[in-house]
This record gives sequence, structure tokens and C-alpha cells, in this order.
Amino acid sequence: MNRRARAERQGRRAETIAAWWLRLHGWRILAQRARVPGGEVDLVARRGGTLAFVEVKARADERAAGMALDRSRLRRVAVAAERLATRYGHGCDIIRIDALYVVPRRLPRHVPDVWRG
Repeated sequence: MNRRARAERQGRRAETIAAWWLRLHGWRILAQRARVPGGEVDLVARRGGTLAFVEVKARADERAAGMALDRSRLRRVAVAAERLATRYGHGCDIIRIDALYVVPRRLPRHVPDVWRG
């Protein structure tokens, strides 16, 4: 298997883990890999009046995962979130961009409101 295919498989696996982690913490997954012109969001999740556009990063360690979520990537997620908010945001008081880091041999780490952080 080539490097790109391996990375794609790893990314999909991390998104599945992230979706289940969020479900276990009371979130409802509304969409996976939601694409719009100008960007993509890995997961769209809702819990109560909060809508979260979640960027999932799988890396060897948490520091590398955090560094993978740079300003450029966050901008693309923000563009997608803005365009998707009208589709998924009805009745939400809070709309935010979160990150979820998936690292081997560790529990996933959900970082709320990473755009502002």
C-alpha cells in the first residue's frame, strides 16, 4: 500500500474513533467529511444548543497533532463551517470549531473552540 493510501486509511480510522468518542460524551454526529466549495469539515456534531465543526488530527504524539492544525488549515475549516452553519446551526446558541486529537495508546483529546484558543 502506498503512503497516500495509508494516510487516507489512517485519517478515516481516526475520524471513526473521534465520532465514537464524541458520541460517548453526548454529542450527536450530524455529518462526516462535510464538503463545500473552499473547505471541508471532518465532523459536524451537536450537543444541546452547541454545534461543533470538528477537525480530527491523528499523529504519533499530541504535539505533532496540534502542530498539524495550523492557521491555513483552520482558515479552510472556518470557511467550510461558515457555509455549513446555515445547514446545521438552526436552534444553536453556540457555534464553534473544535479539534480532536487521536494519538496511539492514549485516549482522544477534545479541544473545544480551538479557533479562539
